[in-house]
Amino acid sequence: MKEVLYDEIPSLDLADFTGGNPEKKRKFVADLGAAYNNIGFVAIRNHYLSEELAEKLYDVIKRFFALPDSVKQKYEIPGLAGQRGYVGKGKEHAKGRNTGDLKEFYHIGQEVEDDDPIKNEYPANVWPEEIPEFKTIGLEVYRQLERTGVQMLRAIALYLGLPENYFDDKVRHGNSILRPIHYYPITNPDEVPPDAVRAAEHGDINLITLLMGASAEGLQVLRRDGKWIPITALPEQLVVNVGDMLERLTNKKLKSTIHRVVNPPREKMNTPRYSIPFFMHPRSEMSLAALPSCVDEAHPKLWPDITAGEFLDQRLAEIGLKK
Repeated sequence: MKEVLYDEIPSLDLADFTGGNPEKKRKFVADLGAAYNNIGFVAIRNHYLSEELAEKLYDVIKRFFALPDSVKQKYEIPGLAGQRGYVGKGKEHAKGRNTGDLKEFYHIGQEVEDDDPIKNEYPANVWPEEIPEFKTIGLEVYRQLERTGVQMLRAIALYLGLPENYFDDKVRHGNSILRPIHYYPITNPDEVPPDAVRAAEHGDINLITLLMGASAEGLQVLRRDGKWIPITALPEQLVVNVGDMLERLTNKKLKSTIHRVVNPPREKMNTPRYSIPFFMHPRSEMSLAALPSCVDEAHPKLWPDITAGEFLDQRLAEIGLKK
């Protein structure tokens, strides 16, 4: 039977999973697994992030990125490897490349409010004093995307034949990152390196990524037959994809999909693009050793055992954020 290749990402309703109807829940899990095996991305509606809250965050980040570079650089903290606060233009590059991406971004991390000792692993968040509401809005978006991610991981666990709550304790106070990105306008395209792009092709480091709708087109995903497919996050939907940690845990049963953000046509290079992904990470001690159910004679174990924290350190060095 010939495999059907999607020309667009499938859209699923999270309420089918959370609504209490066993048949709808089973179908959601099956459809999610099919999408992740085929194109690696899925669009989700009826998640926990309201459109009003998303718009508030977009407003705040546009105001931040409009500040002079000299002001933004106050929030670029040496020694943090970009884990919190501002990361300047061209500082990050894709694994295997040296040319920096045409973007700047801001990192909001986990806030631990109880006595969980993992609090000591995380640097404090950095908040721009010029935009006081950045903190309240940023943290609320973080919480709602984290809530949604927990439900997505529960569905993934069931698809993998694991207990539904398998990931719950592993992502509680996990090292997740909310990353507002500004792909800044290029007023003179001749002044940038010829191979520079907004975001070169890459897989995400984490378990899953939840992406709020971007402000302009440009995101493309590499389909399994080698064709690049444009991805648009529709209003009120999140795009959710598999990251490298989940690929490793499942011994490539679920594949971390390669994606990129291409430059607009030359005449539109002077227009900005904003995007806000939420990178869902587990706690650093989580083992990424291949699940026994994902290893057999036909699928031998592909990678040595490693923890999520060790893997993250490796990858941060590979993309230029950590020395």
